[in-house]
Amino acid sequence: MVVQQGTRELRSQGLVLSQTPETFGELRDSSALAGDFAALRNRMVEDGYVFLRDYLHRDEVIDARRAMLERVAAEGGLASNAPLLDGVLNMNIPVRFDPRRTRNSRELQTLLFDGPMISFFEGFLQGEVRHFDYIWLRSVSPGKGTAPHGDSVFMNRGTLDLYTAWTPLGDIDTQLGGLIVLENSHKLLDIRNSYGLRDVDTYCDDDPNAPEYLATGKQAWTGKLSDDPVQLRNDLGGRWLTADFRPGDVLIFTMFTLHASLDNQSENRLRLSTDTRYQLASEPVDERWIGEDPIAHGPDAKKGIIC
Repeated sequence: MVVQQGTRELRSQGLVLSQTPETFGELRDSSALAGDFAALRNRMVEDGYVFLRDYLHRDEVIDARRAMLERVAAEGGLASNAPLLDGVLNMNIPVRFDPRRTRNSRELQTLLFDGPMISFFEGFLQGEVRHFDYIWLRSVSPGKGTAPHGDSVFMNRGTLDLYTAWTPLGDIDTQLGGLIVLENSHKLLDIRNSYGLRDVDTYCDDDPNAPEYLATGKQAWTGKLSDDPVQLRNDLGGRWLTADFRPGDVLIFTMFTLHASLDNQSENRLRLSTDTRYQLASEPVDERWIGEDPIAHGPDAKKGIIC
């Protein structure tokens, strides 16, 4: 489905996005290049992302969606009088980000760490692939989505030749709130060499809140680049790019590709997607995201620096 510009008001961080041809557009579909990894590597260099339609097995995506919705339903988060796969929320019980929902999920492991996904990265990276063990399951209720950011600030203690795969677990149109990518943002060297080299888990040794960071895992900085995707695009140029996503699609991008999400403007539906990361097994890996119980952004991840 093609995003129909101008027909629906789109918001990010509560702000209305301009949908003129100069400010907003459609992600470039690279499905015709599937299997031509040299061409896909060139496309990644050119665009900072590769968008593949219907690349993953649709039935495996639906299996993963069902498994995650069953866990949300068990918590009381879904309306009991609606079909499970519709993801209709029980608006009396908030559904928030909770990585525990992904644990021991055979369905997610099959979808994200086997089959077409791993085959893609083996061909794209030209070698044995290692994925992060941590799975970011995005369970987004109606309201604001994710603020503009790049991924390097959250996972830059290993190789920077690391890629994010954003996988919609179901149909996600622009009203439900899919991912948006800022066109050509991976080429902004000033951003890459300043913001992009920061680490959300560092803090100043002389910060009076340092003991709290160490004890609780609280971050001194959230990692977002801006609260205002409209002003950010005005300042940096390019267009916000998105699509109406469907099961089987995957959007893969670099650590320095700036992105955010549209707000979920539905009345009562849950938006489900995952973020997973992949690299060559021979490259250094960020210790925060590996193992049976990754330390993530907890107290063990914090590092004091001289400021």
